[in-house]
Amino acid sequence: MAETLALVDYGAGNLHSVANALRAAGAQGVAITADPNVVRAADRIVLPGVGSFRACAEGLNAIPGLVAAMAERVHVGGAPFLGICVGMQLLADRGVEHGITDGLGWIAGEVRRIEPADATIKIPHMGWNDVAVPHRSDADDLIEVGEAYFLHSYHFVPDDGAAIAAMTDHGGGLVAAVAQGNVVGVQFHPEKSQAYGLALLERFLEWTP
Repeated sequence: MAETLALVDYGAGNLHSVANALRAAGAQGVAITADPNVVRAADRIVLPGVGSFRACAEGLNAIPGLVAAMAERVHVGGAPFLGICVGMQLLADRGVEHGITDGLGWIAGEVRRIEPADATIKIPHMGWNDVAVPHRSDADDLIEVGEAYFLHSYHFVPDDGAAIAAMTDHGGGLVAAVAQGNVVGVQFHPEKSQAYGLALLERFLEWTP
């Protein structure tokens, strides 16, 4: 039986680019959806996100039952979950962009503005950059060393370094991926990262954490 992948639509992601990349990676049943019942029944869940932490959090919480459905399917049902860009940042306890805003609280930490030590380093962090894997994590069979496309001005700072699955460097170390159990998030855009991103999505479709 073919799997169903719920690509969560809450008005804050480049959904069609992500959907096309997932299909190119081999996904057959991609459902772009805001329906909690579809999310609750999905085999895998992808949460994209473009824009500010606050706007994305408000958009997600504005859809009745959606956050609860995601939590039930992921934390009780064990479905593999992938957050992309702000979708990854929303896993944190809170973000400070445009004031303090609560996140999902799935991986303890805070999303803060990038403050490079070198004032000549431009923000946002935009373009291709290396992805390094500093130690073993819950996403060892998913996140690999390579080069990916980034576009962000804020970064996830986990409370526990064990949740860090990958790092990059832009005027200092920045978290490129987080992982905890069946939940993984990437700060970069797999859908814009060509062969590296496509390979990551292929692995996610086979991932059995």
